[in-house]
Amino acid sequence: MNLARAFKENHSIRLGLTARDWKEAIKLSVVPLIESGAVKEVYYDAIIESTEEYGPYYILMPGMAMPHARPEAGVLRDAFSLVTLTEPVIFPDGKEVSVLLALAATSADIHTSVAIPQIIALFELENIIQRLVKAENEEAVMALVEESKSSPYLEGLDLDS
Repeated sequence: MNLARAFKENHSIRLGLTARDWKEAIKLSVVPLIESGAVKEVYYDAIIESTEEYGPYYILMPGMAMPHARPEAGVLRDAFSLVTLTEPVIFPDGKEVSVLLALAATSADIHTSVAIPQIIALFELENIIQRLVKAENEEAVMALVEESKSSPYLEGLDLDS
């Protein structure tokens, strides 16, 4: 699962969107995965139900969430989407989020060993939330993904498979 390839193949970067609340923000982040055939529509419901039961466990840092659910909740293939919001939304725990990177992983192993290192590499870039929110097009986002490839988190990771 390669972050850059997933964005390109799924046409799953959506910038400058508006959401009324956290549920709509999650919907906006899952729609590209549904449209690309990576997940079934029930995947959205699974994320909402999980959030209502366990809280927004997928807020990984201030301003950024990685909404996802279990593989059996409608994941058909590995994929990512990235959505930026013009105004942040507030999640049930009171945290504000303006960047959502939705993850569809077919297994827990893909989630932990391949997806998470790439996400850490991208989001450890300086001022990444602001840079993503200000990104005006897919090329700007892809340049940030490219910049993240020098991260030590990606050493030894085979991102071509």
